[in-house]
Amino acid sequence: MFNSRRKRGGRLRNKQTGIAAVSFAAATIGGVAVLPAPVSAQTPSPLGEWQYSVGIPLQKMWQPNIPDWQVRLGLATSFQPRYEGSDRYHLMAGPSIDVRYKDLFFLSSGEGFGVNFAQGQNWRASLAAVYDLGRRGHDDPQELNGLGNINPAPGIKLAGEYVVSKDFPLVLRADVRRYFGGSNGWTGDFGAYMPMPGSTKQFFWFAGPNVTLADSTYMNSWFGVNQSQAAHSQFSQYHASAGFKSVGFGISAVWLFNKHWFATADGAFEQLVGSAGNSPVTHRKANGVADISINYRF
Repeated sequence: MFNSRRKRGGRLRNKQTGIAAVSFAAATIGGVAVLPAPVSAQTPSPLGEWQYSVGIPLQKMWQPNIPDWQVRLGLATSFQPRYEGSDRYHLMAGPSIDVRYKDLFFLSSGEGFGVNFAQGQNWRASLAAVYDLGRRGHDDPQELNGLGNINPAPGIKLAGEYVVSKDFPLVLRADVRRYFGGSNGWTGDFGAYMPMPGSTKQFFWFAGPNVTLADSTYMNSWFGVNQSQAAHSQFSQYHASAGFKSVGFGISAVWLFNKHWFATADGAFEQLVGSAGNSPVTHRKANGVADISINYRF
């Protein structure tokens, strides 16, 4: 009796997962439409890196014949900190874009412009050009006065995603980014997520944790205070060391209205740790973000 009940329960969970994945395959935007704008997609925020491409690795497992072209456009708003470590929030709004060709090339507000250069049925590796608009003093003049700006900068991102199995659709993701100019440093993320119970053909959601690391150059750009900055600001000189920058947890959800229209929502929590959390620039170690968007799939 126990084995029989367990087997039926397993079938139900697999069916719910399959419904979520098939529906998501039909409408997912790879986490892009949940972002407020292309500029915010790469600027540090409490949003987990995995949320930029949520669900994409699951698509091929339930939809082997992916259309040659997948195009989704939308409008979104985001309520997020003025900068990482800020205790003040603001509302941002803007477009979202996600264009994919044969599961090979992609142009995405969240993932950048790149190519899946290696992939299998349950994994992919990608290389993309990304960008970071940095941080401006006028983002929060009261707190950032005297620290100067972190200039906009292009970068490259190497990422890999792996789905454990169709029966247990846990997605593991890792990426590393290098910016040329601006913060001029290295940063990387490790995360995991999976479909959650309660998903239907009209609604499905995903959740999972993430952790972010960075080198000393990147950490000092965002959280350090050099001698010149200390002389022109309210902060004492501070050196930020390489290591763990933050840990977090995120939730992404999709609502399907019809064949073309759908809405997405994201929520994420981030806790700054190590040198980032102890920085005098950091006024609040725990930050959150909430995004919502309306999108159209062609």
